[in-house]
Parts: sequence; structure tokens; C-alpha cells
Amino acid sequence: MSQDVLSSPSRPAADAVGPEATDPYLLRPDPLKDGLSTTVEGLDQDGRLVETRVVTEKALTLYLNSQEVVTMMTIGDHPDLLAVGYLKNQNMLAPDDVITGIDYDDDLEVVVVRTQRETNYEEKLKKKVRTSGCAQGTVFGDIMEGFDEIALPATARLKTSWLYGLTKTINTTPSLYLEAGAIHGCVLCQEDRPLVYMEDVGRHNAVDKIAGWMAMNGVSPEDKIFYTTGRLTSEMVIKTVMMGIPILVSRSGFTAWGVELARRAGLTLVGRARGKRFVVLSGQDRIDFDLSPDQAEAEPDRAGRKGSRDDE
Repeated sequence: MSQDVLSSPSRPAADAVGPEATDPYLLRPDPLKDGLSTTVEGLDQDGRLVETRVVTEKALTLYLNSQEVVTMMTIGDHPDLLAVGYLKNQNMLAPDDVITGIDYDDDLEVVVVRTQRETNYEEKLKKKVRTSGCAQGTVFGDIMEGFDEIALPATARLKTSWLYGLTKTINTTPSLYLEAGAIHGCVLCQEDRPLVYMEDVGRHNAVDKIAGWMAMNGVSPEDKIFYTTGRLTSEMVIKTVMMGIPILVSRSGFTAWGVELARRAGLTLVGRARGKRFVVLSGQDRIDFDLSPDQAEAEPDRAGRKGSRDDE
């Protein structure tokens, strides 16, 4: 069924799971939403019949006006945000491009982004290099245009008390990861509050959904913190910088090129943030050590988790 989704781009409260007064999120995963995971039968190590939840994968073909751009594998939620974020992060939409409509057809697995003026995205696809990102990955070549011209705000701060609070909240939030595993998560945060939590089979998709949400809601990046469950690769650094977010945090580790690009851009790069530990390899000047590790509250055990975030 085809539908126009431009009229309700943000859906900040309606999609929240169990909207409670204490829930810090504007938008977060609904692990029980139909179609995002399914039950599969199999055998365990003792040969016994078991049932387990697994995430779904769907093909989504993105069109920019009348031109086909890419087919992505995704869990299928928020196709409008994914489409806009992808186009923004690939520099296929200029800052002054006006989106006039977004059409999504679930049966055809197609999303069409329409703009007021014609675009020349073909120029952006002349050089194709697949990154280490899962599934589709990032196409770049022209995407690095303007990377060195971006000035991230030096006044942005990351207090250690915020970091400890964020990791605790995010890692205990009901999610598809805790329900079924085999998925990546990204969270847009402000100070000690997680705002938007997106998941997908590829971390780049989760990033793009957040970029789309920010673009369609006019959200400023200058005072935001970006959290990812995946590795701090060149892809993650590039996308965070291109989004204008000054701080990137992960439970996982780093790649050498990711660190090099972060230092080049002046991005604060925090990795291996697990419990009360973390390592900063770039942008250390933004860190305020206002809470020592022995003062931080320990994270509760995540009962029923399917695996380690560190493997992602």
C-alpha cells in the first residue's frame, strides 16, 4: 500500500514505547512491533527443540525523484527517515534542497523522496568504494568533499557523569538487540539524556535514520552526543562529522583510520565505554571529569541479552 509520509515526519511521541513521565526518549525501539522479528525453530547444543527470535531483513529501494539510487537491506521501520538520512549523509541533498514529498510503498518495497528542484546525484556515484560497514555500507568518493571544511564546536562538552548515565540508560533500554540480537543501535543524546534510539541490521542505516530525523525536525547538532554500539570506523567518524555532531561514543573499539579522521576533524572520539571504563583517542579537551569511576552507579545485569555488544 502506497502512502505519503511527509505529513508526519518526526512522530516523536506516537512511536515511543510505553510513554511514561520518566521516559527520556522522544523515539526509541519497539522490540515487539510486528514484522521486525520473527520466531524460528531449531536445535540447541543438546539436540533439543528450541524457539528463538531473529530480526527480519527487507529490501528497500530508494528513489530520488525519478532516479533509482540504491537498494538497502533494512528491518523496515522508519523508511522515510532512512531515505532522507541516507541522501543527506551521501551529500545527494544540498542544505537548501526542499523536500516536497516522501512516498512509501510497503508492497513494492520502494521509498521515493521528491525535491523542489532536480538533483545531480549521478555525480556522487561515479566513485564507489564499499566501506567495512555491514550490508550496504557507505559509498564514498565525493562524500569527502567538504569534510575538512566542517568546524565542529569547540565549546561542546562531555561530562563523565553524563557518559556513565547514558551508557547505563541505553544498555538497559528494551530493544531488538535484547530481544533477538544480530542488530546495531545508534542513539542521539543531549547531555545525560538519550533522545532518539534507532536500530537496524547495518549500523549505517541506524545512523541515517537519526540523520533523517534531525533533518526533518530541524534539530541542531552542536550540543549533541552520538552513541553507537558498533566499531568506531572511518565510516562512523565521517557520518558523525558530516552531521555536525562533535562527540562520538561507542562500547566497541577503534580503527586507525577512524582515529586519524577524528583527530583531523576535531571530533571527540570515546570508545570501549563499558560500565565505568572508557578510552578517549581524540578531542580530549571536551571531556569534563566531574565524576570519578568509583562514584558512578554500576549498570544492572541485562537479563536475557543475546550476546555481547563488543562483538558488533
